[in-house]
Amino acid sequence: MPSPVRFPLPLFILQPILARIVHRVARDEPSVFNRLGPHKHTRYIIDPANLPFVLQLHPDPDNLVLRACPRTAIPDHEARISGRFFDLLQLVDCDQDGDAMFFSRGLDISGDTEAVVSLRNALDDLDGSLAARVADMFGPPGRLMLSTLRRAAGYSAPTT
Repeated sequence: MPSPVRFPLPLFILQPILARIVHRVARDEPSVFNRLGPHKHTRYIIDPANLPFVLQLHPDPDNLVLRACPRTAIPDHEARISGRFFDLLQLVDCDQDGDAMFFSRGLDISGDTEAVVSLRNALDDLDGSLAARVADMFGPPGRLMLSTLRRAAGYSAPTT
């Protein structure tokens, strides 16, 4: 994995954005939690290995958490998904094959593999791109940011 980007990032700026994202997805797609089954109580770490923070996800509808955590204080978790930021973005934006990414070493899965598979399946059941839905939450600036990230990652918008 590449070493993390080294720049100061005040994570408190990200927290309300991440909270808005997870609560909106929960409101718009409550069935995603049913798809997770018992794994909705799992604590996940999503680790964009080339960024200076990780994301903690606890998809329990009664106690939703999506927050950025410094690498120096990674919370306890049962499952971890690590990869380059652009690879993780493609997983939630395209029909990217997570299994192929894992076996090509683009992703590193640790901990409760069954929970990771359940999360991936739950996200796959959503219609369209989760990344596009999140971008739409923030209007034109969000869509511009997603378009910029797609170009930087070397791919275009998925076809529906």
